[in-house]
Amino acid sequence: QVELVESGGGSVEAGGSLRLSCAISKLTGPTYCMAWFRQTPGKEREGIAAIDSDGDTTYADSVKGRFAISQDNAANTLYLQMNNLTPEDTAMYYCAAKRTVSSRYCPVFDDYDYWGQGTQVTVSS
Repeated sequence: QVELVESGGGSVEAGGSLRLSCAISKLTGPTYCMAWFRQTPGKEREGIAAIDSDGDTTYADSVKGRFAISQDNAANTLYLQMNNLTPEDTAMYYCAAKRTVSSRYCPVFDDYDYWGQGTQVTVSS
């Protein structure tokens, strides 16, 4: 069973930065995808960034240019560097993963299989 554990959330003022981490275990296979999602109460979960096993990345328009997804394969860790945060970025953030037959499916956010427990990010104005 794939296991994901997020860390790094917290509170920050608008304009600040945070880096989220996600420790991933037991994700094997030649092709896989990892992603970050976020969700606020009353809203649907939003896929905001994805990365494939080759390191190619995709971003939602809402975070493009401010957030960066990356992975450290040696450490089995996924990261989300978040810069220039705004109060609209306040949400529970989740990392997720899936095995896939092709990396072109990584930006397809509605079929991720494995999820972390989430970490809260709060941005104050």
